[in-house]
Amino acid sequence: MSAEESERSRLPFEPNKKRQKPAKTQSKPGAQPQESSKQADRKTAYTKEEMTIPQVVSQRMIRRVAGFCGVPTALGISTLVVSYLLAIYSDIQLPPIAVLLVNMGLFGLGVLGITYGVLSASWDEEKVGSLLGLREFNTNWGRMVAVWRETRQKNS
Repeated sequence: MSAEESERSRLPFEPNKKRQKPAKTQSKPGAQPQESSKQADRKTAYTKEEMTIPQVVSQRMIRRVAGFCGVPTALGISTLVVSYLLAIYSDIQLPPIAVLLVNMGLFGLGVLGITYGVLSASWDEEKVGSLLGLREFNTNWGRMVAVWRETRQKNS
C-alpha cells in the first residue's frame, strides 16, 4: 500500500493532521522567548476524542480477541485436564511429549489470537465486518506495515 492509498483510507478516528517535530533551538539568549512561542504554534494538540478508539470499535476488538484467544486457551487447559483424567480413571497413558506439544500449540494459537482478534476487527465504526475478518485483517495489516515503513524511512 502506498502513502497515497493510506492517506485516502484514513480511519474516522485517526487525526487528520500529522504532528510536526519541534525545530531544534540554538542557545541564543535573546531569541529564546520567540522560539518557544513559535514552537507552541507549531504543535497541534489532539483532543482526547481524536486520540481514542471509538467504543464500538474497541468492543468489536474485545469480542474478537475473546473468541480467537479464549477458545484455543480453553482447549489448551482442557487437554491437561483430559490427559490427567485419562491417566487416573482409564489407565490410558498418553505420551507426555504429545500432551506438551498439543498444549503448547493451543496456547500459541491463543497468543496469536490476540493479534488476529485486534487486526481482524473492522476499524470503521459503520462497518461491522465479516465473521472471520479476513478482509479486515488484510486491510489493517497493510495499514500497519505502511506506518512501519514510513517510520523507518523517517528515522533513516
